[in-house]
Amino acid sequence: MDPLYLSTAECRCCAATFKITRVRPSFKNPSKMDTDFCGHYKNGVNPDYYVIRICPQCGYAFSENGKKQLTEEQKQLYFSEIGKHWNEQFFHGERTVQQALVTYKRALMIAQLIKEDPRLIAGFLHHIAWLYREMKDVENEQRFLQHALDQYVIVYELETNSDKNAKLLYMIGELNNRIGNYNEAVKWFSRVVNDQSIVDAGMIRESRERWKEIAEKLAEAREREKRSM
Repeated sequence: MDPLYLSTAECRCCAATFKITRVRPSFKNPSKMDTDFCGHYKNGVNPDYYVIRICPQCGYAFSENGKKQLTEEQKQLYFSEIGKHWNEQFFHGERTVQQALVTYKRALMIAQLIKEDPRLIAGFLHHIAWLYREMKDVENEQRFLQHALDQYVIVYELETNSDKNAKLLYMIGELNNRIGNYNEAVKWFSRVVNDQSIVDAGMIRESRERWKEIAEKLAEAREREKRSM
């Protein structure tokens, strides 16, 4: 069975109907998951490549979770700042990691322009970091992990939904860990473990485990430093 199939979508900016490529649900299970939830797939098809939809007619790029409708002001802003430079292109069909990167960066640029939900923007930044990880481009992965971290902190400051807080707190801790801010990471992991209002057992367990790993890493570093003196 082909893991990819064609479907249709409607552009949320110009209302044109166009073809999109989707991944069958049975091919969406990762064989491995990184500690920041980046999935790795054995079958050669990464569902993340196909998250972003780009209208071939006007170039508007979006995901299912983006704004369902744009205001006239947002449409005009898009066309005046980004859309006016578009030449018709088609993005259905199999994508490479480089093509997926192009789609995410365009969606990110548009989302920032029309002031999409901060959580969606954080997700775009994080997915771009994952794509660079797959490409083994450490410098750009680290750069976009930092951008994603900054955006997740904004999400935390704006949101009051406690049901989402556990994973968000964990993610802020984990991204701090991945860019080397170990003390800051411990601070965020400890919030998940010690906040009595958090009942997400999975996130509490993961935060405790990551906290323990960082403590061991810091202890080993201090020991090496002592031996070198």
